[in-house]
Amino acid sequence: MDSGAQGLAAGQVPGRAGRLPAARLLVAALWTGSLWALGYIAAPTAFKVLGSGQAGDLVAVLLTRQAWLSIGCAIVLALLLWRSTDLAAPRRRFLGWLVIAMLACALVIFVGLQPGMAHLRVLAGEAGVRASPYWTQFAVMHGVSQVFHMIQSVLGAWLLVKLR
Repeated sequence: MDSGAQGLAAGQVPGRAGRLPAARLLVAALWTGSLWALGYIAAPTAFKVLGSGQAGDLVAVLLTRQAWLSIGCAIVLALLLWRSTDLAAPRRRFLGWLVIAMLACALVIFVGLQPGMAHLRVLAGEAGVRASPYWTQFAVMHGVSQVFHMIQSVLGAWLLVKLR
């Protein structure tokens, strides 16, 4: 047995290939954990503690940062999956589709819904969107955004389970 193989436990892969599964799991955990923390802890807490306008402003900023984090994590995961020689091609494709689906959800929220909701908040003025004629349209967009966030969160959980 050569010295490079000594000290390796059964099933361990030496070098960079052995770090790829851990890196994939770490990036997926960062992405999914940030979705859960924002959507199910930070945003509801902001609306519980702050006034509606301030909470909306705060959550809008957090959602923008979450979108950029989603884009970055999707790119890194795609690269890690592309470099992964430890995964069978069908599994790698399935994981890639999960990443693409999660990214699509993030982009629908970030590019499609958030700008429209922000525009309605501006149109509503100082009285706030709830007191404006735009409330129904805003509420529908907000509900759709929540559905996409929930879908992205569930896909993230599925990604974490499938990466193990």
